[in-house]
Order: sequence, then C-alpha cells, then structure tokens
Amino acid sequence: MQGLIHIYCGEGKGKTTAAVGLGVRACGSGMRVVLAQFLKGNSSGERRVLERLPGFFLIPGPESVKFTFQMTPREMEEARRQSGAMLRAAVETARRETCGLLILDEVFGAVSTGVLQAEDVLNFLRGKPEALEVVLTGRDPAPEFLQLADYVSEIRKIKHPYDRKVPARKGIEY
Repeated sequence: MQGLIHIYCGEGKGKTTAAVGLGVRACGSGMRVVLAQFLKGNSSGERRVLERLPGFFLIPGPESVKFTFQMTPREMEEARRQSGAMLRAAVETARRETCGLLILDEVFGAVSTGVLQAEDVLNFLRGKPEALEVVLTGRDPAPEFLQLADYVSEIRKIKHPYDRKVPARKGIEY
C-alpha cells in the first residue's frame, strides 16, 4: 500500500480529534500507529486511552507545556531540544516498529513558533518510507507542506465557546 500524507489544519476545533480518530481506525484494522504531540503535555485525555491499545505507540512529551509566548529564552531552547528529540523518536519508532501510520499532532504550531524546524519535517516527509501514512495537524501549514500532501482538510471555526470567555474544558478541549 502506498502511504499518503494527510493535513488537518485551520482555526477550528477538531484537528487532533480527527487525527486520533484515524489512528484508532488504523489500529483497529491491525496497523501500528505512532503519535507525537508537540506543544502539549502528557496529560491530554486521549493519551490515557491510546496507551492501552496494542500497537499504538505514544512518544513521551513533557509533563506540562507553557505557551511559547510565556517561555523564557532558556525554556524556549529546552522546548526546541525536546521537540527535536520527539520528532526523531517518532520517526525512529515508526521505522523500527514498521508502523502504518505516524501522527505528528500540532506540528505546524511547533514549526510556526520555532520549536521545530520546517526543513527537518519536510526532509522527513520527502524521504519517508513508501508505505508509511503520515498525518500532520495544526494551524497555518506553510505552502511547502500543502504541496507535499495528498489530503488537506481545513477545519473552520464558525462559533466557539472561547469567544464568550468559556475556558477550555477537560475531556472536551484537552
């Protein structure tokens, strides 16, 4: 099977949900799945369920994550180091475990804030294993990513409770 590249992008809620849903579908069909979540801590609700699925590999991230605009220069450098290590671990795990699906969640946010280098991700995509399916999520992917992708789905926000100052809710937004 030829592995294709998927992008879930846009301002709307549901990019991670779509990616995780595809991961569950793939896992349920016998594929091995690797998930790396950038700019997110290990406490996101979906991780507790996914770690129990045989064949679903979660790349460890930091326990908690600040918004990049709140980080000191030292914290930003540590975020760069951690994100680079997570990308390398995700790619190595996908290759080692002969995974069918690799999910790089919030990778575009990591690129746009400078905690990941776009060229590192693009180089991986250009040389990925032929059968590996890859999902990338986040806002505002650069044109180079859109050009490489086989699927691009934009999730548009029409209305969101945050606009009324309703904070993110556990189990729904994280």
